[in-house]
Order: sequence, then structure tokens, then C-alpha cells
Amino acid sequence: MYQFNSKEELKKFLSEEIINTAEAVQILNCTRQNIDDLVKRGKLVPIKIFPRDRLFFKSDILERLK
Repeated sequence: MYQFNSKEELKKFLSEEIINTAEAVQILNCTRQNIDDLVKRGKLVPIKIFPRDRLFFKSDILERLK
């Protein structure tokens, strides 16, 4: 469970630990289509879905590198 004592702590967490699709593509050195496929197959689970983007925990993306 995450607990933040201030808005600043929350902002820091979000900027360091949450990434979008474009950042995931860079980290994994793959295409957006590959990210889409990983999501469809349940190998990668976004934490929020927007019409043209998704948000992921950075740790989940880094785990895919292993």
C-alpha cells in the first residue's frame, strides 16, 4: 500500500514510477504494436488506459527486460 504525506511526494512517485506507452517502447526497445500485443496477451497490464495511450508501472516494464 502506498501512502503519501504531501502532493509533492505523490508527484515525485508518479514522475519516477509511472510511464506511458512511448516510454515503455524506449525502455523495451520495441514498437507500439509489440506493447499492444503484450497487453492483449496479458503479459503487460496497464494501470490506466486512455483513448490513445496507456500508463504502466515502470517496475513492470523493467521486469520485461529480464
